[in-house]
Amino acid sequence: MEQLPLPAPIHYELILQLLEKQTMSAVNQNQDLRHQVSQLIITMRKAAAQQKRLEEICQASAVAVDHRWSLNHLGEKVITPD
Repeated sequence: MEQLPLPAPIHYELILQLLEKQTMSAVNQNQDLRHQVSQLIITMRKAAAQQKRLEEICQASAVAVDHRWSLNHLGEKVITPD
């Protein structure tokens, strides 16, 4: 295995900001929806923390991590659809 492809950490941050700042305020009056959005935020935070742990394990095991910015990036190359 050359490098382990993982989402760039900014992806988690962008989703969390959207959920916390826009989605949560949009469901402010609906307690059930507010609870579901809160659960989603918790899940996203757990996913970000789990990825960070995975990256730490990779670093300790000398496995390189390749943070991907999109599905069209492969390492340093940009893949264009034919």
